[in-house]
Amino acid sequence: MDKLFEQFLKLLKETNTDFFRYIYTEVNWNNRMIGLTGPRGVGKTTLVLQHIKKNLNSAKTLYVTAEDFYFADNKLIDLAGAFVKRGGKYLFVDEIHKYKDWAKELKLIYDYHPELNVVFTGSSVLDIRKGASDLSRRAVMYHMQGLSFREYLQLFHQIAVQSLSLEEILQHKAELPGVKHPLPLFEDYLKRGYYPFALEEDFEMRLQQIVNQTLETDIPLHAGMNVSTGRKLKLLLAIIAKSVPFKPNMTSIATALSSSRNNIADYCLFIEEAGMIAQLRDATGGIRGLGKVDKIYLDNTNLIYSLANENSNTGNIRETFFLNQLRVKYDVIASPIADFLIGDYTFEVGGKNKGLKQIQGIDKAFIVKDDIELGYLNTIPLWQFGLTY
Repeated sequence: MDKLFEQFLKLLKETNTDFFRYIYTEVNWNNRMIGLTGPRGVGKTTLVLQHIKKNLNSAKTLYVTAEDFYFADNKLIDLAGAFVKRGGKYLFVDEIHKYKDWAKELKLIYDYHPELNVVFTGSSVLDIRKGASDLSRRAVMYHMQGLSFREYLQLFHQIAVQSLSLEEILQHKAELPGVKHPLPLFEDYLKRGYYPFALEEDFEMRLQQIVNQTLETDIPLHAGMNVSTGRKLKLLLAIIAKSVPFKPNMTSIATALSSSRNNIADYCLFIEEAGMIAQLRDATGGIRGLGKVDKIYLDNTNLIYSLANENSNTGNIRETFFLNQLRVKYDVIASPIADFLIGDYTFEVGGKNKGLKQIQGIDKAFIVKDDIELGYLNTIPLWQFGLTY
């Protein structure tokens, strides 16, 4: 255990606390058991280390990763017991889905050690959701996504902007202090601003590694797939990446993948849960996530530039950004007459020459335009929707 403490204290020393992600203040850190999920690379590890550094006594805290060799011949529940005997109060377990039977052991830790607070993180949202049902009365779950345009401005350019509600944006209250021309910054964000690790070297290579690891390891491991099915997932993602907002035709996809039509919806759900795609549903279900899938997008615009390269479609990029940024705080569904519906608001997304024809006669309808700096009446610049979280 001493070796684990040593590694933890080294990581803590190297942790920067200048910038905190949007979800930091939303987490109730007083809960006895907290689960934090999200795709690989969005900053979950940094977030928990920042919380420890800022608020906790490191002598009574331990951070471990479930990938550590320590767990090859040691159990998590035994570690927790030994830690409590040494006066431990706060246990953080990163990449929990890499540990076999993690949900069962966390449940026992919760029941056996009421004096211990546990925070666990996981990148494989699929596996976490499956296990979280066992912890439903014990763990409070939070889901974290990549940087908003607002967070990118702060982290990459030290431009501090308050987050705004959708209503404030529609009332033209968005502004960037000290920034005359937001569009070059916005363009950079779309290409490499969603993942915090873009500040480091080899962003493109690291992003490709995340995609490969998710499709070749995380999903097949969870779903009991073989290697060839993992390859089909990559092919499916490539098809989506090169399509103009992709309207799913399960039969033609099944033919392209040499797979059963019945498997395609499952594949899409797995890839969505792992943070690689977003499925836009219509209102038929009445409850979030139960509607029929209307379009499929890549999860964020950085993935489009990485996977589609010269085939990246401008319209696809615009719609992907809008859906990605707004879904954190709002239920975004497909509009029967325009692109998106959020509550009573209808949105049509396009370039600077987009006309009002499509939304004429519709109450609370807005044109969302790329390539413009300022809004007017019911025309809103696309970049401003990146300020909601």
